[in-house]
Amino acid sequence: MEEKLHLFPYFQPIISVASGRIVGYEAQARQLDINNRVISAGHLFSSPKLDARQRTELDRQVRWQALQKFSELKDSCYLAINISAAWIDNLRQLNALPTLRMLDELNIDRQRVIVEITDDHANPGKLREIVKRYRKQGLRVALDDFGSGSSQLERVMAIHPDIIKIDMQLFKKASKGGIAGDIVHMLTRLGKRTGCQIICEGVESDAEFLFGLSCGAQFMQGYLFSAAEAEFKAPTLYEQHISSLRNKFFKNTVSKVQKNICAINITKALIYRLKDVLQTDFNLNELAKWNFSQSNIVRFYLCDNAGRQISPNFNFNENQWFTDPRKIGFNWSWRPYFFQLVALESLGDCGRIVTSERYHDFDTGLLCKTFALRLDAERILLTDIIVGDN
Repeated sequence: MEEKLHLFPYFQPIISVASGRIVGYEAQARQLDINNRVISAGHLFSSPKLDARQRTELDRQVRWQALQKFSELKDSCYLAINISAAWIDNLRQLNALPTLRMLDELNIDRQRVIVEITDDHANPGKLREIVKRYRKQGLRVALDDFGSGSSQLERVMAIHPDIIKIDMQLFKKASKGGIAGDIVHMLTRLGKRTGCQIICEGVESDAEFLFGLSCGAQFMQGYLFSAAEAEFKAPTLYEQHISSLRNKFFKNTVSKVQKNICAINITKALIYRLKDVLQTDFNLNELAKWNFSQSNIVRFYLCDNAGRQISPNFNFNENQWFTDPRKIGFNWSWRPYFFQLVALESLGDCGRIVTSERYHDFDTGLLCKTFALRLDAERILLTDIIVGDN
């Protein structure tokens, strides 16, 4: 059975969002089916019909061919080659890295090669040592399918990857919104905080590309540009397409931001007006006549300087105000918007509204923000508003 298998590499381009150029390729294993059609050979590397030795030989067969063809490419782009974490785990000697020998034989600049660590079934200690050796030899390391599996964060901590590739299935769900979208935004923020470049793979539509831009991804890969193919392409092939998508994203986003700014300005004007009213006794029925429905304000409440809530929640719903005393005595001093307000005041920056990050409100399940404003020397006004998904 082993003799009948003949695998070969195809190459899928990876596009830079900023330049629009092809900056690299991922090598992917292919084979011919019984009808002589080119199909993916990825399933063979986890096939129970092949033992570990056979799978390793097939993997090296494809890798050698990919590197051999890449060595003939005069462009400065890079090549990403997949290496299974499970295969790394089976190495008896950490110094036995055949990829490095291949690079030496073909005289390939190691800075042009990226090792993509696939799956999550490797010993973190051994993985860390292997990655350290790759880096010492000048190679960069990418973490593939980030967001799938069960030990992704452990792998990030173990290898500190140079590149993170967002899992294709998670990315597609995320582009439709909902909690998957929040997760991908969180993962991309994590990547940027740890100094990783972000690649979104599986990008098949303009909408998915635009979502990738909203996440801050620097690179894209997918059928929107090209499937994996046998030959390399001109580096500038997709520049016009990328430029058009960037312009579309810019115009759409500016429009959304303008609307958000207008909505926030209405809300802030109401909060400052509310501050004036709360200096004395106030009438909730009178407040109902204001245009709170345009501001998306859902509640306000008061805290003392130590963060302890000293008023009930004043909740706004269907043009009416209701009081809810259940949170009196709760302490919110640990919330960033509260201690940021106090810190600004200690530096002489007073009268500013401090805004929280978006969060899901426990009581309503809605996506909200909290606005904090100094009411007087003893009290702080906190106002919760509903915000959109963008």
